[in-house]
Amino acid sequence: MSHILVVDDEPALLRTLKINLHARRYSVLTAATGQQALDAVGRGSPDAVVLDLGLPDFDGVDIIRGLRASLSVPIIVLSGRSGVDDRISALDAGADDYLTKPFVVDELFARLRAVLRRSAGLAPPLSVVLGDHVIDTAANTVTGPDGPVRLTPTEWHILKLLLAAPGRLVPGKEILREVWGPEAEDRGNYLRVYLGGLRRKLEPDPTRPRHLITEPGIGYRYQP
Repeated sequence: MSHILVVDDEPALLRTLKINLHARRYSVLTAATGQQALDAVGRGSPDAVVLDLGLPDFDGVDIIRGLRASLSVPIIVLSGRSGVDDRISALDAGADDYLTKPFVVDELFARLRAVLRRSAGLAPPLSVVLGDHVIDTAANTVTGPDGPVRLTPTEWHILKLLLAAPGRLVPGKEILREVWGPEAEDRGNYLRVYLGGLRRKLEPDPTRPRHLITEPGIGYRYQP
């Protein structure tokens, strides 16, 4: 059972989220202020944090930084602040996802499931053989039949997400949120461009990929 810390100063919303989390078999701890959140984390680490930015004692971005000083668990911001600058500040401070109020409860739980999956040990293997290439994910090196192959930081980010889930479909929106942030989740053209580049560098025949597979309209899959 995953343990979720929900931080929000709206009592009705806290009750609603607590009821819905319990119904989905999550253990729940609530906090109405930033200090209560920091104190709760000091007593024990949750598996994920759902955090409002508009708290009565501290700005939520400062709370994210405080949590990140001792926690590596996923943080989902749930806020009425919808500006791009607010999203960027929260993500740069260490948030993993950002959802604006009003929100759809089912979407919040879909995002919660996604970040929990990523934090549940889904790390790429240290060494992967992909076609004629040997990939070292710790050293960020690729060696092909003609020598080293250079990948950009964005290509590495996408590739590691796929390598961490061999044979599993990774939704395109999940990759977009992880690499570029929530505001980019409708920009599927980003992934088409970067996956095309990865295939040209790593696949024996980029026009007929065997390892970096597209599931049209859904997402991508690494097939060992």
